[in-house]
Amino acid sequence: MPRLFQILCLLVSSAFLAYSQTQNLATITFTIDFPASQPEHYSIRVQSDGSAHYQSRGRVSEDSDQTDSFDLDFTVAAGRRQRIFELAAKAGYFQKDVDSHHKGVAFTGKKTLSYGDAHRSGESTYNYSSNPAVQDLTNLFQGLSATLEFGHRLQYDRQYQKLALDEELKRMEEMARSNSLVEVAAIQPILDQIIADSSVINVTRARAQRLLEQAGVH
Repeated sequence: MPRLFQILCLLVSSAFLAYSQTQNLATITFTIDFPASQPEHYSIRVQSDGSAHYQSRGRVSEDSDQTDSFDLDFTVAAGRRQRIFELAAKAGYFQKDVDSHHKGVAFTGKKTLSYGDAHRSGESTYNYSSNPAVQDLTNLFQGLSATLEFGHRLQYDRQYQKLALDEELKRMEEMARSNSLVEVAAIQPILDQIIADSSVINVTRARAQRLLEQAGVH
């Protein structure tokens, strides 16, 4: 009986420690709703330990009312994670209004940045912000979404229309040349699958290989 009690105490202690660690994590979330774009909605949540989650929703195609949802858990590289949280600090943890409120600015989606940890929280919604830190975060998260959506489409193309893979990878190479791809490591599994798929033409497999090499992903 004492042995069983010790085991139960250890399990409870471990569960409490894990819960405490989770509660102490800082979290930054970026959300955008833009009906005129694809995807129409997405959110990215990044925690201070590097764990992240992406969720998006959009139409299957421009002429379809059918929607498609995409969810992905991934890890943000240490350097980029640090950059994200540094920018949040520079932006005052979004505790004040970050929207520029400039008249005549084109609508590019309803964006929300939020921050939370054990000591503070903040949230601000904007269309366009003149705050440099918010601009950098917006560009970073939009680049991350674009990269993850490439992975989502590559997964579909490999299953249903392999001839479309090459065009998608060409677009990725163009974005890579302008340093617009973010966290290519998050979509490494599908790129590895394309590289290993003998039914995919060699030119396409080579493009996937180059993308990983250029991103420093091994």
